[in-house]
Amino acid sequence: MSRAFLVVMDSVGIGGAPDASQFFNGDVPDTGANTLAHIALACAEGRAEDGRSGPLDLPNLDALGLGAATRLASGDATPGLDAEPTGLWGCAREHSPGKDTPSGHWELAGLPVPWDWHYFPDTVPAFPEDLSRAAAEAAGTEGILGDCHASGTAIIADLGAEHMRTGWPICYTSADSVFQIAAHEESFGLERLLNLCRRLAPRLHEVKVGRVIARPFVGTPEAGFERTTNRKDFAIVPPAPVLTNWVQDAGRTVHAVGKIGDIFSMQGIDTLRKGSDAELMQHLSDLADEAEEGSLTFANFVEFDSLYGHRRDISGYARALEWFDQEIGKILTKLRRGDVLLLTADHGNDPSWTGTDHTREQVPVLIAGQGAGQIEQVDFADVAASIAHHLNVPVQGPGRNFL
Repeated sequence: MSRAFLVVMDSVGIGGAPDASQFFNGDVPDTGANTLAHIALACAEGRAEDGRSGPLDLPNLDALGLGAATRLASGDATPGLDAEPTGLWGCAREHSPGKDTPSGHWELAGLPVPWDWHYFPDTVPAFPEDLSRAAAEAAGTEGILGDCHASGTAIIADLGAEHMRTGWPICYTSADSVFQIAAHEESFGLERLLNLCRRLAPRLHEVKVGRVIARPFVGTPEAGFERTTNRKDFAIVPPAPVLTNWVQDAGRTVHAVGKIGDIFSMQGIDTLRKGSDAELMQHLSDLADEAEEGSLTFANFVEFDSLYGHRRDISGYARALEWFDQEIGKILTKLRRGDVLLLTADHGNDPSWTGTDHTREQVPVLIAGQGAGQIEQVDFADVAASIAHHLNVPVQGPGRNFL
């Protein structure tokens, strides 16, 4: 019996989504966005020199087929990523009507989203009056701050001091189907924030808002504020079994690393390990040593997206990719005979693109442990079917096996 490791490089898209013209950053369609290729081009042209230098250096990912997958998906050049793949490689397209975390992860886990998510308008105020009133009542305050579309780091810089003075929670949204609440871990209280989100989540899930997200932060008005790693997503429970359920129902163990537990509301998950991406990489390394035969380890590395993609930081994104490449190379040496490690992504977030939102892109499918070759273009749901096939558990979704 062998093991499977499914690792999502959050937002590492490779361009070429056939329906990109239907998705937007502001009034600009995502047509032509390409997270990986545009980072590689910027590095090759010397436009990503903050904390790093030179062409994008990803020897392990490129050997698995990252450059080749990007060229397959989009036809775009990938300067510095021209290795002959030694892994099994291809690209995948999403069918769900969203370019957000739940849409991508649910479909990768075998469940295309069966409805349209609810999004809040980019107006001030952004929320219906009854929702804002409910949030204030649940917080025990006279009102809320924010009530708009905003960057999470920018809004705590703008409103953190007023929040500490008034005690009112900072409520905001984005182009994703989310209701986010930022609050100071000490002056407001972490458990109070989590309870507030927990109370509001059913109301928002009922109208198909995908996630209520607790965004705790620390700091002072004088020294500035910063978000902590105690974020928690209260997501809609998937309406049908997903890969984690399939594996658990077959009597196997499922380990979640990162925000996988939140995304799937702990459905089909036995253990959960959280932290910064550096801590998550250590968790993944430990599981490569310790995970049981027949188990699934499902991991998400979010900082490509949260720290660099949304902030349109090309150098930072490139640094994160190069760090990840070095670390995943160490994980590859720990795989046992028969193991499979599949690297993919959930959407794009091109740091060279206009706006601050995700970009609709295809994603890489890079597989170690199954020899070398090309799997062509597949669907997100095929990832779940292939992992299930590898683990010899029944497939309960629409995907097909490509292994």
